[in-house]
Amino acid sequence: MRRILGIVPLSLMVACGGVYRAPASAPTPDNSPLEAGRPELVPRPPVAHATRADSAAARAADSVMLPPPPVMDSSLLAAEFAAELQIAADSAADEVALDQLASAAPPAEADDPADAASDETADGTTGDRALTNATWDIDVETYTRHDRVKYYLRLYQGPARERMEVWLNRMPRYEAMIRQRLQEENLPGDLVYLALIESGFSNTATSRSRAVGMWQFMKATAKMSGLRVDSWVDERRDPYRATEAAAHHLKYLNDRFGSIYLAAAAYNAGSGKVSRSLNRLPDDDDADAPNTDADFFRLYDTRFLHRETRDYVPKLIAAALIAKEPTRYGFAVNDSATAAYDSLIVPGMTGLDVLARLADTTVAAVRELNPQYLRLATPPGVAALVRLPSGRGQQTAAAYASLPPSRRVTFVEHLVRRGETLSGIGKRYGISAQLIVSSNPRLLGRQRGRLRAGQRVIIPTGGALSTRVARRMADPVAPAGTGTSGWHRVRRGETLSGIADEYGVRERELRSWNKLGRGNRILVGQRLRVQSAERARTTRSSRVRRAG
Repeated sequence: MRRILGIVPLSLMVACGGVYRAPASAPTPDNSPLEAGRPELVPRPPVAHATRADSAAARAADSVMLPPPPVMDSSLLAAEFAAELQIAADSAADEVALDQLASAAPPAEADDPADAASDETADGTTGDRALTNATWDIDVETYTRHDRVKYYLRLYQGPARERMEVWLNRMPRYEAMIRQRLQEENLPGDLVYLALIESGFSNTATSRSRAVGMWQFMKATAKMSGLRVDSWVDERRDPYRATEAAAHHLKYLNDRFGSIYLAAAAYNAGSGKVSRSLNRLPDDDDADAPNTDADFFRLYDTRFLHRETRDYVPKLIAAALIAKEPTRYGFAVNDSATAAYDSLIVPGMTGLDVLARLADTTVAAVRELNPQYLRLATPPGVAALVRLPSGRGQQTAAAYASLPPSRRVTFVEHLVRRGETLSGIGKRYGISAQLIVSSNPRLLGRQRGRLRAGQRVIIPTGGALSTRVARRMADPVAPAGTGTSGWHRVRRGETLSGIADEYGVRERELRSWNKLGRGNRILVGQRLRVQSAERARTTRSSRVRRAG
């Protein structure tokens, strides 16, 4: 059971399952969270823009030097650093594996006799329905022997085995919650396996097309589904909010198409694409008959859908076969508890590192429970819910209630004034200029530390590692969408400068590696040669030494 704790006077401490609100002077949601016992979906007032004018804490940060946080010993800092890097590396590995699965090509012969042994399960059987007691509430049995289902069974048990095992061990944290949400929409609970093939239950995974989170929402679809996506919060990364939106969307698609598998295909390709493809099918004996799952497999045998969408349902069926009986297919899955947490409603911008100290836990633990907050803090000007490790809510609420507002954040956003330098700003806040650059990689990386008046720069006085910096340092894992080939495929909306930022290199280096002049444009789908930031730095250093 999760508990929601508001910020209240010490005389009004909460009991398990109670719902409390911040003092009247603080902004609060306009109605109550959902009943106790369910992961909450906190109703939000209209989203305020993240400006200095709508946040008293942010205004104060411009003119007041915040008191520094307690000094951590080196072993604790090292542990925090290692945890952040591990989370970053794990997320990047998910993205590489998902990218490889999305672009997997079938063998020349789908049923090559040389691959026959790989059709077997770990107990030596062939996976036939008659040899298992498992049941599903989606139609797995009819299509178990489909060539493409068998292909994905081999792939999951072979090249993708290591990552698939990670995902299967991650699944129990969210499975019960997802099944509950699906069943509330009168959908089959086994659609939980869509999240397995979409993201491996990763809240931070990003696809080649820039879909994000466990349910891989595109930005526009997420906003239409009521999720907040801006520079402070990305609720596509919130497993509870995103699951709510995904269940609503799947309900709509299932009602529209009358088939779970057609709904799944529309989730992948869009409802318009599936509708147009169905209209192109030859009429059968009863043109007015409702759609069925068999109609998806009629589409499968055409070229009306892209290969990725045609493979989406076979991939789901293969994942359902394995996930329902992992040991039968040779996967070691540990018993792990459903994700449990306490919750706290904070009235304004609050640092996650501050809450971690108050809860006597790590920043990594709080960030893992709150992946939707992009800036290591809740947004200014609105009340926000923060999840905490189970059992830590009451002590955190008590400590937060007595915490002065000036100590609720341990980083500030500095507005650069004319003539200011990085070293001067660093001296003002008691940190190094290099730490400021590292915490603003997109802003300062390509400008090599040069500042201009009016820029807003994050000042990390709390010492926590930013998500982007952690991802950049999580070598040797390749960035999203690149595999390990040294190539990047251009996605819609990308620019050369943005791609250079992603890899931590300079734009002119990217142009040089790909023989691109200033007038050359890049196209969606174009392959660009790339290097890691470390390799690029080594190349630069060797050139300097030769020049010297």
